[in-house]
Amino acid sequence: MDPRSFPAANRYQRLVIAFTLSCCVSPTVAADNAVRPHRPNIVLINADDLGFGDLGCYGNRETIAPNIDRLAKEGVRCTQFYVTWPACTPSRASLLTGRYPQRHGLYDMIRNDMVNYGHKYTEAEYALSPEMTLGLDERETTIAEVLKGAGYTCGVVGKWDSGRARRYLPLQRGFDFFYGFANTGIDYYTHQRYGIESMFRGNSRIEEEGYATDLFGREAVRFVRESRGRPFFLYVPFNAPHAASNLEKDSYQAPAETLTLYPNRDPKDKLTKFYAMVTRMDEQVGLIRKALEETGAIDNTLIVFTSDNGGSGNVHNVPLRGQKSTMFEGGLRVPMIAWWPGKLPANRLSDALLSTLEILPTFAKAAGAKLPDGVKLDGFDMLPVLAGGEKSSRTKMFWERRGDRAARVGDLKWVSSEKGSGLFDLSVDAGEKYDLTAERPELARQLETEFAAWRKEMDAAEPRGPFRDY
Repeated sequence: MDPRSFPAANRYQRLVIAFTLSCCVSPTVAADNAVRPHRPNIVLINADDLGFGDLGCYGNRETIAPNIDRLAKEGVRCTQFYVTWPACTPSRASLLTGRYPQRHGLYDMIRNDMVNYGHKYTEAEYALSPEMTLGLDERETTIAEVLKGAGYTCGVVGKWDSGRARRYLPLQRGFDFFYGFANTGIDYYTHQRYGIESMFRGNSRIEEEGYATDLFGREAVRFVRESRGRPFFLYVPFNAPHAASNLEKDSYQAPAETLTLYPNRDPKDKLTKFYAMVTRMDEQVGLIRKALEETGAIDNTLIVFTSDNGGSGNVHNVPLRGQKSTMFEGGLRVPMIAWWPGKLPANRLSDALLSTLEILPTFAKAAGAKLPDGVKLDGFDMLPVLAGGEKSSRTKMFWERRGDRAARVGDLKWVSSEKGSGLFDLSVDAGEKYDLTAERPELARQLETEFAAWRKEMDAAEPRGPFRDY
């Protein structure tokens, strides 16, 4: 409104009107709103050990997960989406930083090895253990710090897995809210990690009753409701359907009422419990969506659903070879669904080569956030690719886990591992059944050379994390 539109007003009155209007809408706020009028809310949901073939929308006819399947039907489902490491800690740190594990420094697990022998920790022992003392290098910039710079409120609910010491916890890494645990796993009911209480609210450990997946859904809904009216980023890294981290081997814990949804399966069977854990997680996804609807945020929210690595057994990764911890497709290729009404098409299948390295730059672009200065990111904004307007600029992907190595260049995949090696053409052999090394040795050498060049680049990066030789 222009004060000059009041012809009867004298000069003094016009000045009063102008001053009043300037107090209501400052030039800075007006300019900011003009540049970013509709910053989307962003929800990133990350499952744990969910294999490529574990969902109905990826071909599994047994799993009951209608809410996730609905996201796929209404959004974009990716078939060639990769993680940066075939197990949790390094993979999840890449989600947070947009960088290969060899850059951000967590290129192996933060995990106490004594648990392999059934050892139950005391508080004094745990305080000095790797799980308590190691974490994501403090010089790394997280996705929350990037989005917070654009005015976002940031929350994380679930499995943090990037350091349990206070300096590594989410509230010190750009997040405003944290509810969950900070190590690689807990018991779903006691919330202990091999005898140690492990649930946090903020920076403090707490004791609380309830099934962990349900508690994470409850707190995610709380965050959505309390963030109403301002742009927010909600990161929900579930630990489901990973087995419980207790002293029982292969301890899959599913609520009895959810097991009844699978009447044709043995409720004591490990796979039945696994499916039920997926279903329970899916219910929480549905509650998060309902909260978005009830708060009026649903039409301006980007949701991405994926997994931290491949499934823990071959049955979960059909038709892919291998599983979690391997360099074959079953350990590295995961489901990914992107949903954003009006921005991304519905029921679209994308076979573009993409990875979790694209998450941070994609969210930053959507939010109008500034990328961190002086930080080498390994990904790019994939929204145009998901929308179908552009081809993926990713043509290569590399992996290293201890002595295992792999490279993908175009459709060719090279694997060098104690668990199996070979050269494969993924365009016709996604199951990596036919080794082409003997037929095309020059191509195998070419991919090995590509891997060596990537490794040289990683070695030249500034040392990060507790595993590098400073």
